Amino acid sequence: MKEPESHPPFGSLPSREGRTHPLSPPSTGKGYRITMRKSATEKARKLREKSTDAERLLWKHLRAKRFDGLKFRRQEPIGNYIVDFVSFDEQVIVEVDGSQHLGQRDEDKQRTRWLSEQGFKVLRFWNNEVLNNVQGVLETIREKC
Repeated sequence: MKEPESHPPFGSLPSREGRTHPLSPPSTGKGYRITMRKSATEKARKLREKSTDAERLLWKHLRAKRFDGLKFRRQEPIGNYIVDFVSFDEQVIVEVDGSQHLGQRDEDKQRTRWLSEQGFKVLRFWNNEVLNNVQGVLETIREKC
């Protein structure tokens, strides 16, 4: 009997050191894993299209390894969540929150707790912090990386 084809673990993505992160999006593979991620990927794509001014400003600084040579992704699915920005190499997540988050503090705490349990450092900034003091926000991110 032929051995079943081996696939990489769910969501493997090489890091700078050649390790893989189990919650990163899959690069190849077949079957249900890809189907499960398709809806999250489509939702992330829509979120990228509807970025806030603060997210666009911060992305201008983080994209294309412009920020200290670190690779960041935006609107990236991790587990059941879609995070605003993530560096898998540094295990840092940056969330930019608007006024809609005032009414969902418990959900944000639960989300932050789960992401922290997965090994991420979660940084949260308000939209006005990014818009009025982007250099200060970038310095905070730099300190955590």
